[in-house]
Amino acid sequence: MAKGPRYRVKYRRRREGKTNYRKRLKLLLSKKPRLVVRITNKRIIAQIVEYAPEGDKVLVAADSSKLKQYGWKGDENNTPAAYLTGVLIAKMAEKAGISEAVLDIGLHSPTRGSRVFAVLRGAVEAGLDVPHSEEVFPDDSRVRGEHIAAYYEAHPEKFAKYEERGLSPSQLPDHVDEVKEKIMNEV
Repeated sequence: MAKGPRYRVKYRRRREGKTNYRKRLKLLLSKKPRLVVRITNKRIIAQIVEYAPEGDKVLVAADSSKLKQYGWKGDENNTPAAYLTGVLIAKMAEKAGISEAVLDIGLHSPTRGSRVFAVLRGAVEAGLDVPHSEEVFPDDSRVRGEHIAAYYEAHPEKFAKYEERGLSPSQLPDHVDEVKEKIMNEV
């Protein structure tokens, strides 16, 4: 560790690798609420967050576990769940009077077609105004879960949890459309 009179200890969250303060400052300078997307091992979290000097304030929050309220029987951590979480957060934001935001992906790598951008696609398609490029969105087949249905045909033994919940993965694309329709109509 560096020593000396000029050494300055970095902020704790920077040392822990949790916050990129340069990136955060650029997002805060926009003076718009942030659409914060975080991916955990079990679910996908989306929040609309606004800066406040005493600490950020969460205006609206949704995660993929709330999709069960709309009849979702699939996994809570895949691309279709990310897309539907984006649709849900946009409809909740619209209800709260929020019409625009800036995407905050934190320390996630901005990989084209990733789950982070599936959330963005869902939010944009549901009416939230977020600056973006169409190139980063996952394609329609991934958003609807057709890749999961195709994998199921080759390895049906790996999908016991889906079948326990009453959903055959081959029906996943239609199920995504049904749940999206319920979210768009109910929220």
